[in-house]
Amino acid sequence: MLWDIKSFQKTIYLTFDDGPIPDVTPKVLEILNEYNAKATFFCVGQNVEKNPDIFQMILNSKHNVGNHSYSHLKGWSTQTKQYIDDVEKCSKIVNSKLFRPPYGKIKLSQIKNLKSNYTIIMWDLLCGDFDKKVSKEKCLEI
Repeated sequence: MLWDIKSFQKTIYLTFDDGPIPDVTPKVLEILNEYNAKATFFCVGQNVEKNPDIFQMILNSKHNVGNHSYSHLKGWSTQTKQYIDDVEKCSKIVNSKLFRPPYGKIKLSQIKNLKSNYTIIMWDLLCGDFDKKVSKEKCLEI
């Protein structure tokens, strides 16, 4: 599993999870374009099916995409076969060898099943923007 990438340069890798989402993704793409920045969007298969035009916007903007499962299952509370099947279902929609487990929760058995076909991407900084109780200011502090 990849948590960070060591570099001697000042580099930041931006990632966005759970989309594409109509209220969020187009605005994020607009901001990234404004700064000529690229990111990786870890997409949920169900959301891609609901919002194919927004997914196409991501691709047209030359951003990377990754698999974030089809239905955003929690690995710790999902049987391995069901979890793997869900990831594979998403792979039919999102063409990527990058996978990020929803909620960052994944069992060792799931890792063993996925690591030969995917690079499992985690994170080394999580700002908490998914939590409505966390203010914008608190997110920026991180």
